[in-house]
Amino acid sequence: MISPAARGALSDWLDGQRALRGASENTVSAYAADVSGFLAFITLHKGDSQGLGALADIGTGDMRAWMAHTRGRNVGPRSLARKLSAVKSFYRWLAEREGFEPTAVLATRSPKYQRKLPRPLSVDAARDVIDTAEVQSLTPWIAARDQAVITLLYGCGLRISEALGLTGGAVPLGASLRIIGKGGKERLVPVLPAAREAVEAYIRLCPFDVSHESPLFFGARGGALSPRAVQKTMAQARMQLGLPATATPHALRHSFATHLLNAGGDLRAIQELLGHASLSTTQAYTAVDTARLMEVYARAHPKA
Repeated sequence: MISPAARGALSDWLDGQRALRGASENTVSAYAADVSGFLAFITLHKGDSQGLGALADIGTGDMRAWMAHTRGRNVGPRSLARKLSAVKSFYRWLAEREGFEPTAVLATRSPKYQRKLPRPLSVDAARDVIDTAEVQSLTPWIAARDQAVITLLYGCGLRISEALGLTGGAVPLGASLRIIGKGGKERLVPVLPAAREAVEAYIRLCPFDVSHESPLFFGARGGALSPRAVQKTMAQARMQLGLPATATPHALRHSFATHLLNAGGDLRAIQELLGHASLSTTQAYTAVDTARLMEVYARAHPKA
C-alpha cells in the first residue's frame, strides 16, 4: 500500500501539473497511473510502505527491478519510456521539495525504441478523402458535416480533439482560427476559403441550433460529434479509395504539415501552426528525410 505521505506528494505534484503547466486531464490521469504504479511496485519491492524518506533512498538496483518488472508485464519500450519520464518528472519535483539527490532515478536510461514516423497521404489522396467523405451519408446535413470536419483537419492541421472542441462561437470563420491545443496552449491557424465554405455549407443544413456555447459539430442525435464517428467516416472513405489503414483522421494533420514543408514552408512556422512545443516533434511529424531537412536548413540559416 502506498503511504499517505507518498500519495499526498503525488497529489500535490499532479495539482502542479494542472495549474502551472496546464496539463490536460488525460495527461494528468496518465501521470497519476504511471507514478502510482511505480510507487506501488517500490512498496512491494521494499516490503514496506514507503514514506518520503524511504523514497529518497531509491537506488539503481531498485530502478532496474522496476524496469524489469514492467517489461515482464508486456509493456513495450515506448510505453516504458513514457512511464519512466513521468517518474523522473515526479522525482525531480519531489527532490527539490524534500531536499535530496535523485541521481539514481534521473540517471536511469530510457529503453531504446524505434520511433514510428507518421504516414502522410499524398496531395491527391488527401483531396480524394475530402471529396469522398461527403458521400458516406445519405443525410445531406451529415454529409456536409463530415466534409467540413475532414476539410478542417487537413486544411488547418488540427487534431481531431481540437476540431470537435470548437463551439458555435467560432463561426463565421474568419481568415484565422484561434485554437486551444495541448496544455491549454493557444495558437492561430489560417483558414483556407475551402474550409470556410465547407463549414458554412454544414451550418446552412444543420438541423440543430449552432449557438455561441453549443458544439460547432453535432452528432446525429444532437449531442457533440464524437471522434469515433469521424474515424468511421474516414475508414469508409479510405476503403472506397483503396488507401491503407494508416489513412486516419490524424494522418490528415501529418499530411498538412508534410505538404507545407514540401512546398517550401519553414519548419519554425509549421511548428507554430501545429502547436508543437519542440521543433524535433515537428521534424518527426512531417516525416521528411534528412536531405530535405538539410535543404531547409541551408536555405534558412543565416550562416549557411
